[in-house]
Amino acid sequence: MNIGDAATASGVSAKMIRHYETLGLIRPQRLANNYRIYNENDVAVLRFIRHARELAFPLAEVKRLLALWQDSGRQSGEVQRIALGHVEALEAKARSLQAVAASLRHLARHCQGDSRPDCPIIEHLESGQAAPVSEARARRASHKDLAGVP
Repeated sequence: MNIGDAATASGVSAKMIRHYETLGLIRPQRLANNYRIYNENDVAVLRFIRHARELAFPLAEVKRLLALWQDSGRQSGEVQRIALGHVEALEAKARSLQAVAASLRHLARHCQGDSRPDCPIIEHLESGQAAPVSEARARRASHKDLAGVP
């Protein structure tokens, strides 16, 4: 099948298929005229990559997982270590994003939101200072947000 057919069958755009090829994640057969030809195995690899990317695995980890998937002698413990490491990274990112949200919420509470030009949000962006809310306060704020407390 051609790249368009592979894209349709896998749910991965032709542009991303080419990108994955340049990264060495997929190696389609090439005809004498240099056209790519994809088979069902290539489509399965593309689906695997798409599912891994939907779970926000970075490409380096996708490459490791792909190698493990293709290795019938793999140890599931290695797959689990990769997954749990990714969970830790996602949770750290979530904490960081919650801190950023709390900082913005703090700045927005101190902005009059009227016709005057004074605005602590703009002043903060201009100053480049550290965020005004500590991570501990951000965590408390995120717990309140999750509990529905304003």
